Amino acid sequence: MSLPQRFKLVFFAPVAAMPTIKQAIFAAGAGRYPGPGAYTECGFTTLGKGQFRPGDAASPNIGKVGELEEVDEHRFETLCVGRDVVRDAVAALKKAHPYEEPAYEVYKLEDY
Repeated sequence: MSLPQRFKLVFFAPVAAMPTIKQAIFAAGAGRYPGPGAYTECGFTTLGKGQFRPGDAASPNIGKVGELEEVDEHRFETLCVGRDVVRDAVAALKKAHPYEEPAYEVYKLEDY
């Protein structure tokens, strides 16, 4: 029996925006663990500080063009089971995220 591919979605967002983003990615199917426990909305949050300098053509949600900005942000990690789920979760993340260029990463997981 072949198990569905599993992925880890990691993204960074301002603290205040995190509840809205999490609601969107969970609605897209992220954060569900397969198995008898039927766990949903699973993830891990870490607090940190993000930094960026918007370029001349930017329209930043926070900060000003040309000025270095530091923002308290959360790093959030969650499981996505299936390629369609991770694609849908990334699309939901991009739609719900306040930044014009959201920072995110997707890792394919292996079973051992």
